Amino acid sequence: MLAGTSAVLGAAAAASVGAAGPAPAAPGPAAPAAPGGTPFGPVTVAPGDARYPDLVSGMNQRWSARPEAVQLVDSTERVVAVVQQAVRAGKRVSIRSGGHCYEDFAYNAEVQVVIDMSEMTAVYYDEQRAAFAVEAGATNLHVYERLYKAYGVVLPAGVCYSVGAGGHVSGGGWGLLARKYGLAADHLHAVEVVVVDRDGTARAVVATREAGDPNRELWWAHTGAGGGSFGVITRYWFRTPGATGAPGDLLPKPPAEVYLSAVSWPWEQLTESSFTTLVRNYAAWHAAHATAGTPYDGLFANFNLNHRSNGEISLLTQMDATRPDSRQLLNVFLADITEGVDVPHGAATAPMGEHGPMPEYATPQRLPWLQATRYLGTTNHILVDPTLRGDQKSAYMRKGFPDGQLRKIYRHLTRTDFTNPGAMLLLSAYGGRVNSLAPGDTASVHRDSIFKLLYQTYWSAPEDDARNIGWLREFYEDVYAETGGVPVPNDTTDGCYVNYPDIDLSDPGRNTSQVPWSTLYWGSNYPRLQQVKAVWDPRDFFRHGQSVRLPGK
Repeated sequence: MLAGTSAVLGAAAAASVGAAGPAPAAPGPAAPAAPGGTPFGPVTVAPGDARYPDLVSGMNQRWSARPEAVQLVDSTERVVAVVQQAVRAGKRVSIRSGGHCYEDFAYNAEVQVVIDMSEMTAVYYDEQRAAFAVEAGATNLHVYERLYKAYGVVLPAGVCYSVGAGGHVSGGGWGLLARKYGLAADHLHAVEVVVVDRDGTARAVVATREAGDPNRELWWAHTGAGGGSFGVITRYWFRTPGATGAPGDLLPKPPAEVYLSAVSWPWEQLTESSFTTLVRNYAAWHAAHATAGTPYDGLFANFNLNHRSNGEISLLTQMDATRPDSRQLLNVFLADITEGVDVPHGAATAPMGEHGPMPEYATPQRLPWLQATRYLGTTNHILVDPTLRGDQKSAYMRKGFPDGQLRKIYRHLTRTDFTNPGAMLLLSAYGGRVNSLAPGDTASVHRDSIFKLLYQTYWSAPEDDARNIGWLREFYEDVYAETGGVPVPNDTTDGCYVNYPDIDLSDPGRNTSQVPWSTLYWGSNYPRLQQVKAVWDPRDFFRHGQSVRLPGK
């Protein structure tokens, strides 16, 4: 459920999308400094410093770096200075916000300078822009608590408490309220990015979604291009399109209360037929509720198809409890999922991916929204495990699984030559308000899917790398064997989620579909993003294994 986990290198855009692209527009007045907090000035951490080991790896311990320096920054001005210094010295940079990137884009052997944004965490109302400002290092839970406690509003972002805003939002930003309120990026009003011009000058640029803004394409690219391609995101501003009035009217209000439900089915009682029926029912329900405007806009469900060695598969559901009929709607949903299944569901007594057992939620519990959000975001043993290693792959689903794919899913989840209770396929709700926008309205192109898939496995020992990575590759490539080993855009699937980056998509030995990784992430929006690259990062200063390429590259 990591909702957006790419490195916090910004996605910037062109002033227009002509073939050659115009010169970048003048930056205009600088944005005022964020209020609150105490500046700490330049902080450089080099090898030999006691702090160094804590600052050269993220959540996934497969990825680490040995940079010459980690630069902790406390302001946009400091970011500009650090980037300028790196340009002049010819140093390779990467940027860290929350440290959740699934690939090595922030921490790898080529990185010489890591720009650490984790101390730029301000969240406040900006009267000048009539929008809520969120610095790139602010984490999901901090954003939720500040916006809700102070203003009664919410940014519909991800679940994991420690994901940083910079990469999360730039990749779209998806979470439990997405069906009701859309992606976090759908509420993006403006963004501040440190870019590098053709002559090597680093500068801060602010771009808004206003039609008359000459930098509007810079804003557009931050609504789904992901991190690492065009600059360093330092700050976002959020306001729902069309919203006016007092601060409490400018972003959605979360439901005051929600129901949480967690149920499971024991593998020892499941047959292939009952397993297949459950998965088909989940898909059919989401196909029937794919658009906004139904009583189920406020329902979000994760179906955790854990490997058989876990002991269970489980369904975690959150439902808006403020509707008078909300409990009945939840009951009907659970009945729809279990229709035709002869195995009774019970309490979730085994871990569910990143979440631990939740037996107390076998009977739905009604909780205040912030309590539920804090609970789901922080009761997560995976995110605080200093030995964590993992691998992930993704897919968007436009309709339910074909029979052949279901057979392969069952086979790989019940294999006896591989055991890991932390290995799974996660089916997550999509659609609703997300599908109300057109593919080109934002850089988040996937606007007609009904649910999303996360193939993942977690482990601790380096000697288990090959076994886990091999199982996941075999699983994924077998499911999509008929389309070249990847979920190509067709009537069933629609590519991959950029915030779940997967370097294997770039390997022609594994992706034999002839559909490039860039199309899997960005579809028809990719040529426009390449024009963005040509204008805002013509030197290709900001780059990683799957950053947007310059035109012709």
